[in-house]
Amino acid sequence: VQLQASGGGLVQAGGSLRLSCAASGRTFSRYAMGWFRQAPGKEREFVAGASASDVSAYYVASVKGRFTISRDNAKNTVYLQMNSLKPEDTAVYYCAASQWKTIATRTATDYDYWGQGTLVTVSS
Repeated sequence: VQLQASGGGLVQAGGSLRLSCAASGRTFSRYAMGWFRQAPGKEREFVAGASASDVSAYYVASVKGRFTISRDNAKNTVYLQMNSLKPEDTAVYYCAASQWKTIATRTATDYDYWGQGTLVTVSS
């Protein structure tokens, strides 16, 4: 599976961005998907995850109510809609796929495939 993330950019605080992650392969619908981010000088952290069936979603507390993860299994794509962005959301955002999990987890080591990352910069 190859993952290609896109949609990052520079936005002012309070603005919105939508990240996309396109996956190759015909088994995308079986994978739990996650978004992680890594800010300069910080460890990579879980942001949001969606189950394979897109029934359940999980978010880190700091983005709840502002970010929404969704997936379109017909297009092999997972999205992260980010609203009300804050400067502290500035980071490289990575999408990830878990081959063995159908329910998204917050643990990076549960994910087998990673995209290349897309930079989100939020100015104050």
